Amino acid sequence: MSHVPECISPLEAQRRLRDGVPLLDLREPHEHALGLPQGAVPMPRGRLEADPAKVLEHREAEAMLICASGRRSRDCASRLAALGYRRLLQVEGGFEAWQAAGLPVEIPDTGELDFYDRYARHLRLPEVGEAGQRRLQAACITLVGAGGLGSPAAFYLAAAGVGRLRLIDADRVERSNLQRQILHSDAAIGALKIDSARERLAALNPTVEVEGFAQRLDAANATDLLAGSDVVIDGSDNFPTRYAVNDACLELGLPWVYGAVERFRGQLSVFDAGRQRGRLPCYRCLFPEPPAPEDAPTCSVAGVLGVLPGLIGLLQATEAIKLVLRIGRPLAGRVLNVDALDMGFREFGLRPDPACPACGSHP
Repeated sequence: MSHVPECISPLEAQRRLRDGVPLLDLREPHEHALGLPQGAVPMPRGRLEADPAKVLEHREAEAMLICASGRRSRDCASRLAALGYRRLLQVEGGFEAWQAAGLPVEIPDTGELDFYDRYARHLRLPEVGEAGQRRLQAACITLVGAGGLGSPAAFYLAAAGVGRLRLIDADRVERSNLQRQILHSDAAIGALKIDSARERLAALNPTVEVEGFAQRLDAANATDLLAGSDVVIDGSDNFPTRYAVNDACLELGLPWVYGAVERFRGQLSVFDAGRQRGRLPCYRCLFPEPPAPEDAPTCSVAGVLGVLPGLIGLLQATEAIKLVLRIGRPLAGRVLNVDALDMGFREFGLRPDPACPACGSHP
């Protein structure tokens, strides 16, 4: 018969704590950083269950367990009871109830309160956790273009805690940009886009380092500008720049996230042939040669629905974060087409081309 731990109220727990009964907080370190019941001992559940004798010297000793809402402490008490620790008390309602009762809370001096507070929702995801968030914090993502695609991507990458964002864009903010380039404001018209972007991103997350390069990326400088990146996001609007990004990423062994928009349609893919040559395609496998100008007009000629770059740029940021965290299934070897008028998403596979001039057998 399973043991049901005795529940006590936060007020009763505080009284017993004063009488010398230890209160063990079973939450994780990132939760502890946001506040502990005053006098409690931070003791993550996994550490306690791995070696309870190291914490609880005697099986007959009384101790109290608290977590966020009560579930973890109940499960932990039941598990330890099976090992002979049958005098463990569960604080009903957990830390949430402790706070609601107005009982004293202390903030540990970890020096990283901003990190644990800002990324609390990421830290709760098993696929991210503290290790993944630290990986994002250490990453450098380069965005080629701070315009329609780069704007939402930069905002969400900064919010997600990517440690270093490198922006490459030589243009200045124009009034016609503001319909879709949400990184910039009316007050920034005439300013360099990288300066406008740096200001807006710092206001969102001052812990992110933003590097700006007021240059036009081309075949001559692409390798130097992209070196040191973990992932590259291309937000350009022309084929020469995309070919330069592709070839540099092949040389450097970098994955890059491609996006394009025109009128009401968008396209997205991940190219990772630099790390998996012969197994995954590159951009030139999709477009060996640029199409005729009339078949692929720029947004300045054909127009674009203002929200469409937001949608594609957001998906680009999602793919970049997945690549840094090494989770999920990247869009490598697949191309996603988006039709905003029908709100249709269509995917087709793309294989490496052995005759590709960039990644083929004889590049």
